[in-house]
Amino acid sequence: MRYAAIDIGSNAVRLLIADILERDDEITYVKNTLLRVPLRLGDDAFIDQHISTGKFQDMVKTITAFRNLMDVYKVSDYMACATSAMRDSDNGADVVAACDKAGIKIDIIDGSIEAQIIYNSFLSSKLDKAKVYLYIDVGGGSTELSLFANGELIDSKSFNLGTIRILDNQDKPETWDELRRWVKERTKGYKNIYGIGTGGNINKLSRLANTNDDKPMTYAKLKAIFEHLNAFSLKDRIHILGLRSDRADVIIPASEIFLTIMKVGHLKNIVAPRLGLADGIIQTLINKNFKK
Repeated sequence: MRYAAIDIGSNAVRLLIADILERDDEITYVKNTLLRVPLRLGDDAFIDQHISTGKFQDMVKTITAFRNLMDVYKVSDYMACATSAMRDSDNGADVVAACDKAGIKIDIIDGSIEAQIIYNSFLSSKLDKAKVYLYIDVGGGSTELSLFANGELIDSKSFNLGTIRILDNQDKPETWDELRRWVKERTKGYKNIYGIGTGGNINKLSRLANTNDDKPMTYAKLKAIFEHLNAFSLKDRIHILGLRSDRADVIIPASEIFLTIMKVGHLKNIVAPRLGLADGIIQTLINKNFKK
């Protein structure tokens, strides 16, 4: 049995096809195929609040290709979620309708649902209930934060602050202030807070730190990596450091967001489990289809 997840983000559109495994009454999955197309819908959405004709057409072509691949892989269930860029576009519904004709139904989800889908894939089984965690997902258009204590969700919030917004100078000082205020107020009273970071940028930062996916990074370590990257031009980050062109620019504002949150919240460290929205969608499908 195979499920598919489509994550339509502000920077890239991803297709994850996963094999579903049943072992001793436990349902798990392994990743079979992962495709990533850097459409950068956010460049249109955050500046013009409108998906341009070119990117509209590329989006439909991408979704059509995903539909064909899902058929070849004999996917039995799927879920497609669009996030910040599609939320901010005045023609998002038109894009959804065109993709529906191509055979894929897309849900434009709000930030709170996005956060819930993302952390559901990781937190339910791996959190130490004796610890306090701040879950941080940094995307192209938004940042989702969720605070957990005693194994329970204390509070969560979505901020219109993301890597593409910052690169396009569409981030607002008041949004940064709101982020800092929320983190400061929600984390006060807790002695040790551990960060869990998701998204392609923190995954890459974790790899650059030469860490395993379960080895945490301190604020000082993350800051040192950021300063090293920032010392190179965009061109040199691509040609000398070997970063993909669509990662080399966004990794800088992503680092700034993570560092700001870690500093204000006095986070002890941050770990990157290397999961994201697509993983959460697969887990959501499992929860839906294997309800006990």
